[in-house]
Amino acid sequence: MYGLGWFYYDWTILLMLPGLLLGLWAQWAVRSRFKRYSKVRTRSGLTGAQAAAGILAEAGLSNVEIEVIGGRLSDHYDPRKQVLRLSADVAHSDSVAALGIAAHEAGHAVQHALGYFPLHLRNAAVPVTKLGSWLYIPLFIAGLIFSFQPLIWIGIGCFSFVILFQLITLPVEFNASRRAMVSLRDGGYLEYDELPGARKVLTAAALTYVAALVTSILLLIRLLVISGVLRR
Repeated sequence: MYGLGWFYYDWTILLMLPGLLLGLWAQWAVRSRFKRYSKVRTRSGLTGAQAAAGILAEAGLSNVEIEVIGGRLSDHYDPRKQVLRLSADVAHSDSVAALGIAAHEAGHAVQHALGYFPLHLRNAAVPVTKLGSWLYIPLFIAGLIFSFQPLIWIGIGCFSFVILFQLITLPVEFNASRRAMVSLRDGGYLEYDELPGARKVLTAAALTYVAALVTSILLLIRLLVISGVLRR
């Protein structure tokens, strides 16, 4: 059995390296593509907020409000309050990147209205996931300190909820991006030659979720190695 020091300093930390590198690359790709396509103005001249409002209206979602918030790439849809929040860089910009992100978040609002099952499943899993992310480290470490295997397994079980949540998140995000691209194309918000830029921005954003899942899976493997399960 590993001691507490091994949890922080043993060779298994190297298992996290691929996930770390993938995460760094994904973050770089998002920032790079957003910066690039933020400089490409759409011929429609519509801003992100206007495009989102149009998509919501086309879906009959007059009850969904649009709010402008601070932060960079902090855009999100709040299903509890039915509010679509766009960062100023997206809401007030008429760039290809802004319309892509705004349409993606509007896609989440449409998912919510249509009862898209993965979205509702993800929303329902949020409380359990938060609890699991808070508890798994102290439970796992306590199990190592006291050499109590059941406590270690409970900690690993708590962490598994994080991975499950991330798995559910992938189809939600991919589906919202697909909806966004269809809306931008069919609604005439972007011209045909402008669509690839928006797709590149959304693809890069989706990769951050993939990187997070890969990192979590590698951490699960590390926990199993440390606990001794994968060394038997």
